[in-house]
Amino acid sequence: MERLTAYSVKLKKKVFIKDPELITLKNGRRAVRGVAEEDPSVVVIVIISDKQAEALEKAQD
Repeated sequence: MERLTAYSVKLKKKVFIKDPELITLKNGRRAVRGVAEEDPSVVVIVIISDKQAEALEKAQD
């Protein structure tokens, strides 16, 4: 699985997501939630496409 990145508002830069978890938001969009590798106290979320979500589901199985 490729390493996912997200923008951290607290760190003010793009960071790699550690322990990514596939979630569904209230509006039905798919997203990945995890913690920033550089600072484990920072939770980051990135919205992904349906195609990316399917690829992540296959990789997790």
